[in-house]
Amino acid sequence: MIGVVIPAHDEAAHIGAAVAAARAAAAHPALVGEPVQILVVADACRDDTAALAQAGGAQTLALCARNVGIARHAGARQLLAAGARWLAFTDADSTVAEDWLAAQLALQCEAVCGCVWVADWQAHGERAGLVAQAFAAHYRPVDGHRHIHGANLGLSAAAYQRAGGFQALATSEDVALVRALETAGIAVAYSAQPRVWTSARTDHRAPLGFGDALRRLSDALQLPCHGDGGAGLGEAAA
Repeated sequence: MIGVVIPAHDEAAHIGAAVAAARAAAAHPALVGEPVQILVVADACRDDTAALAQAGGAQTLALCARNVGIARHAGARQLLAAGARWLAFTDADSTVAEDWLAAQLALQCEAVCGCVWVADWQAHGERAGLVAQAFAAHYRPVDGHRHIHGANLGLSAAAYQRAGGFQALATSEDVALVRALETAGIAVAYSAQPRVWTSARTDHRAPLGFGDALRRLSDALQLPCHGDGGAGLGEAAA
């Protein structure tokens, strides 16, 4: 069985699309009918995130941690207990490609770090075009990249357990896990083949995460000498 974990905090506006995309990936013919469980971890949600996730066909787990590392780990632990051999992680404001899971598994590695593409830059208003151009100048979604995103991450159950799982971090929990994998001697494939489209939203959830990096990039465009405005995009949390 394959497990998909989607942490969410007040994501009623996005969770339906995230779950629908994950379900499409679960039905990909390359998986030859292997069961896939999609688990939305509703962390301190005050809206209809959980109800909408269930209506879309996902399982849900309710927490009150308000911590993405705890949420990802709780989801992973539940799916491991259910027998998952592979764990895939994405985010509530992201949509995975139909071959997302198939592409991760096709790499035949213990762990896979994928890239992200931005679906819509309109959240940045009149600067949308400039932010998109600056992002493209700093971010290269190619095989062999070194990006780490919780929105596009997969690994075997054995690798997850060997690395100790996600730490109880409010941000950069994905980077910490990948570093633990590498320290444990587990090979990590940095591939552009598993594709995920994510949001350029300005009301991002994770401090120092991908959304925060985009905000800083946008802010830097207003300065006469902004230097490397792409700092933080290489190891951005989702």
